[in-house]
Amino acid sequence: MHMKFCIIGAGRVGLRTARVLREEGYDVTIVEVDADRAGRARSAGFTVVEGDGSRESVLEEAGVTDADAVGALTSDLNVNFAACMVAKHHGCRTVMRIDDDYREEIYRTYADQVDEIVYPERLGAIGAKNALLGGNIQAIADIAADLQVSMFTITPESPVSGYTISELELPSRSRLLAFGKRGDAMSIPLPDNSLEPGDRIAVLTEMEALDTVRQLLLGEEGIAAANGGA
Repeated sequence: MHMKFCIIGAGRVGLRTARVLREEGYDVTIVEVDADRAGRARSAGFTVVEGDGSRESVLEEAGVTDADAVGALTSDLNVNFAACMVAKHHGCRTVMRIDDDYREEIYRTYADQVDEIVYPERLGAIGAKNALLGGNIQAIADIAADLQVSMFTITPESPVSGYTISELELPSRSRLLAFGKRGDAMSIPLPDNSLEPGDRIAVLTEMEALDTVRQLLLGEEGIAAANGGA
């Protein structure tokens, strides 16, 4: 099925998202109220509807009636929410951008009304954190203030190299979520899977237990290598 997406906002976040979708072969239409930004999106080859993304008539012109999903990615919370409500009315999946400076209660007010909330700043921060952590540790998601899913790549120096999953003893505040052999896709971990260099494991852990998990899985030398050592 050929999916159609409507992106509200041709700023940095919206345009980057639109490019990724287009590269994967999807139909993308962008709605942008600012003439300069609309022009830039057009010159990048996108179909652009110039207008206020919170107005139903503008969204209908952009094809909301037969879109699969709408990404309301402007920096204006009110525009994003209004666009999502129109999109929901037309049966679209709704993804709404919220900037990090909104308080928790505001987030909760909107979270129940849309399918997904994205924080571009937080996602950007995860990317930055991955760059800082280095190659053997990767933050996948910050689930809550004190919870994180991290992916660890087993190194030759790893204390658990040669263990099986059943022999792996994580701290009580951590859970093993997924396992992947070197070069294979991630899947559900099985007790007799063996841990070898290049294998990846995804762990859900409380932030306070992250250092312990890191030490257990990578050891001192593995952490030094992840941080840019030899």
